[in-house]
Amino acid sequence: MTLHTFHLTTSQRDEIVDITRYVTEILMKHPIQEGFAIVYCPHTTAGIAINENADPDVKRDVLRRLDETYPWRHPLDRHSEGNTAAHLKAITTGTSQTVLIENGRLVLGTWQGIYFCEFDGPRRRTVHVKLFHG
Repeated sequence: MTLHTFHLTTSQRDEIVDITRYVTEILMKHPIQEGFAIVYCPHTTAGIAINENADPDVKRDVLRRLDETYPWRHPLDRHSEGNTAAHLKAITTGTSQTVLIENGRLVLGTWQGIYFCEFDGPRRRTVHVKLFHG
């Protein structure tokens, strides 16, 4: 299968962007009935997550709690770019998610969406999606 790539531009330092429709559009262009998709983020200060897409308070709460856990400024951080918190948040969310495909559709729960998690924006970012039969 081919690697598919799309780009997005974030507007804030910390932001969670719903990318479910992008992944769905890629899947609709390919006749895969059964298999899986890997959604991958090639950045060290951003990640990919699957979580609730119904209540916008969830995104706000997640970002607030990540900020509490990884404050932007810490007196012991030594990274010269000053974005150690962004790296830690990206490690926490992870760089990829695997989504099952059944009957030509992404298998997501009723309240689930696929998210690009920005922790060092605003930036222009890249997301890769690889579809697999099987």
